Amino acid sequence: MKKTTLLHICLMSVVLLLAGCSVSKFIPEGSYLLDDVKIESDNKEIKSSEMNLYVRQTPNAKWFSLFRFPMYIYSASGLDSTKWINKLWRKLGDAPVVYSRDAARETQEEIEKAVRNMGYMGAVVDLKEESKGKRMKVLYDIHSGAPYVIDHISYDIADYQIRDFLETDSSRTLLHEGMRFDVNTLDEERQRITQYLQNRGYYRFNKDFITFQADTMLNTHKVGLTLELAPFRIRKEDTPTPHRQYKIRNVNYVLDADFSALSAEALHEFDSIRSGDVNLFYKDKLFLRPKVLSDYNFLTPGRLYRSRDVQNTYSSLGRLSILKYSNIRFDEVLENDSAYLDAYVMLSRNKNKSLSFEVEGTNSAGDLGAAASVSFTHRNLFKGSETFTIKLRGAYEAVTGLEGYTNSNYMEYGVESSLNFPEFMFPFLSSDFKRRIKATSEVSVKYNWQIRPEFERTLASAGWSYRWTRRGRANHRFDLLDINYIYMPYTSPTFDEYLNRMDEVNPLLRHSYEDLFIVRLGYTYTYNSAGGNRPSARNRNSYSVRFNIEEAGNLLYAFSRLVNKSPRYGEAYKLANIDFAQYVKADIDYAKNFVIDERNSFVFHAGLGVAVPYGNSKSLPFEKLYFSGGANSVRGWRVRSLGPGSYRGDGNTIDYVNHTGDIKLDLNLEYRTFLFWKLNGAAFIDAGNIWNIRSQGIQSDGVFKFNRFYKQLAVSYGLGIRFDLDFLILRFDGGMKAVNPMYTGRDRFPIVSPDFKRDFAFHFAVGYPF
Repeated sequence: MKKTTLLHICLMSVVLLLAGCSVSKFIPEGSYLLDDVKIESDNKEIKSSEMNLYVRQTPNAKWFSLFRFPMYIYSASGLDSTKWINKLWRKLGDAPVVYSRDAARETQEEIEKAVRNMGYMGAVVDLKEESKGKRMKVLYDIHSGAPYVIDHISYDIADYQIRDFLETDSSRTLLHEGMRFDVNTLDEERQRITQYLQNRGYYRFNKDFITFQADTMLNTHKVGLTLELAPFRIRKEDTPTPHRQYKIRNVNYVLDADFSALSAEALHEFDSIRSGDVNLFYKDKLFLRPKVLSDYNFLTPGRLYRSRDVQNTYSSLGRLSILKYSNIRFDEVLENDSAYLDAYVMLSRNKNKSLSFEVEGTNSAGDLGAAASVSFTHRNLFKGSETFTIKLRGAYEAVTGLEGYTNSNYMEYGVESSLNFPEFMFPFLSSDFKRRIKATSEVSVKYNWQIRPEFERTLASAGWSYRWTRRGRANHRFDLLDINYIYMPYTSPTFDEYLNRMDEVNPLLRHSYEDLFIVRLGYTYTYNSAGGNRPSARNRNSYSVRFNIEEAGNLLYAFSRLVNKSPRYGEAYKLANIDFAQYVKADIDYAKNFVIDERNSFVFHAGLGVAVPYGNSKSLPFEKLYFSGGANSVRGWRVRSLGPGSYRGDGNTIDYVNHTGDIKLDLNLEYRTFLFWKLNGAAFIDAGNIWNIRSQGIQSDGVFKFNRFYKQLAVSYGLGIRFDLDFLILRFDGGMKAVNPMYTGRDRFPIVSPDFKRDFAFHFAVGYPF
């Protein structure tokens, strides 16, 4: 009762504060607060959402598209802008938007122009104003009229060579008879033709040489379209000449130097060497092997200039970590009737070596700790831009509330090293194949020593993997070989007793805490429609997909069966007298971002994972098991405290090892909104759980069944705060249980009768959950 009364008092105080924040004092006499802007259209092809781009004045932002708290915060300030308290409110808030009729008319004109450019030449946009008190609502009503349609297309191209090129490429044109006369499509066609010609030697060509003449037929909505190609000239007074095709004559790489003016004479003071078709110029000594640069070069002497080759060269050089930046310039050379280009590729060197330190805070299920690491990086180990990294890490965490242990803590020590090659390293591969695939190869070795109150565990691993990117949006990772050795030198008596008790509930749990070899192969595919983490991704609808599949132990099992039809000792084959894992595991994640406006978005996420142990394994290794709950899953539960199925556990804090499964499902809905300053808010609903594939002892309520799994979905809801520091996002989420499959009766639906102590979970994390 006391908590409820206090909550009511706080809510009343907020309401009174907002009611007392007079917005009208910031609205001049005779002016209005812009309350709402709407765009309506009588044509389904003209989407109102696309016309929002042309709106020159928008109302104040709303939290969750409902409340204008930033405006009220600003309005809490007084008129005296010199007082510090008023400055603070104004900095945190959002100044009321005073309606501007000039901005509205400009918006009207811009929308009208945009609609006409879509082919509706007779389109009209009506501006309607509706005032109520000191507030103004604005409506832009679009009347498109009938569209103009292209009746026929003709070409006026005097340059016979370019005309032949365009006739050859006519199947790819964006223009066709009967289409709507869309100016945007015409501009896309100009850009397409320009790119096509620039990839066929026309170095000087740009889209301004292409124009369209449109003739409308009297009393009809038909258009006769003519594509015209202007001859080449730099200035209007120049004599028109045919467009030239350029060939690459020389390719010169200049290392650690730059010139304001390019010339062959400027390179006389440099040492030079030739590798393949490339001339290398340098001072003192080369910091890269000559063959590296010739292999990463796509500019070929004697071949026609192609803008695609320039971009491929930039892309390839960008994968060399030893380079700070690269810059490609061209010098035109005219000989008789031929035109040539001398290419100069300027390379600036990055630092060879670097040392970095990192300190971080950790929070595992409410247990706080700290970690520190030091890393050394060499970006040019063998003069081929090979990146060598070694990292030492140490971590400490105070483990609280662990039943059977007092004054315990968690310590972790680790060392990891990797060597990254900027090419596809594999025997018998040609240089041409390596250039096309544009992959990087990595060899890694890791050692990790974990000291927990319950046990000690050592993890040693070595791997060989490949990574490559396609068109900046799709990323691939292929783990050709990943060997892991898990060694358990110590388990506490209390933990041994727990495992003994669990033998009846989950007899396979003990296998997850034994020495084990994991020899795996895996592939991961990631696609982001917005092109990775670019800032523009926040301002438009986008989606991402991640798929991972891996297998372990199949080759070892096949070889073992070939040598011995059955295991010599025990029930499993061994490698170096240690069991090896055999399983297959697949995960898929999908996230869709719907942008409502520049300050509000709606995100949907679905994740499914299935792992099947078989052959040499009765259960998955502990590191490969799924768990639910936590900052990136169902946020009404602490990490590793939900499932499998309706399994409730015995309340023992060590029981987190039993909340694991072979199948995982996550469903999330999150509404994100900008609050003020660097603060963002979120409201979310999460659902999900984990399950086992096989029955494990008496723990049958955790087995996946199609006729009941949906009844075992846990559901939670909550609110979150995010600090967006540009380079880092700190996230605080508070989740409440709504449907708890671990209980029956009234307790199964805590959304009806919530218990804050029992049903609330707080999470701190870095970055977005999905």
